[in-house]
Order: sequence, then C-alpha cells, then structure tokens
Amino acid sequence: MLDAEILVAPIIIFMIVVAPLWLILHYKSKKQVSQGLSEHEHRQLIELANKAEKMAERVETLEALLDQESPDWRRKV
Repeated sequence: MLDAEILVAPIIIFMIVVAPLWLILHYKSKKQVSQGLSEHEHRQLIELANKAEKMAERVETLEALLDQESPDWRRKV
C-alpha cells in the first residue's frame, strides 16, 4: 500500500503539468507538418532545383568536351 501512495503524487503532477504540454506540442508539430513547406522553404527548393539544372548542363558540357578531346575517357574509369 505504501508503494501506491508514493506513486500518486508524481502521477498527479505528470497528468497536470507534463501531459498537457506534451499533447499541445505534439499536435502543434503535426499541424506544421500537415501545412507543407513554408514560403522560405519553397523558395529554397526552387533555388536548389535551378542550381541542379545548371550543374547538369555543366556536366553535359564537360562530357562533350571530354568526348572531343579524349574519346575513350569513359573506358579508363
């Protein structure tokens, strides 16, 4: 019986303080995830996509130059 009495106070404190905060923060984070990307994140994503396209073009240009200068460069790797 003494063990049960010792656990009553921590359980009450948990239920009054910790559990509500935990639930609020949990559902707040769920709401942020469901909203999708923010405006800033969307702009960053577009910038990264543009940079990736430019890099792909550069790689194609470099490969074309290498094909002209050294046609068998792909076999060396």
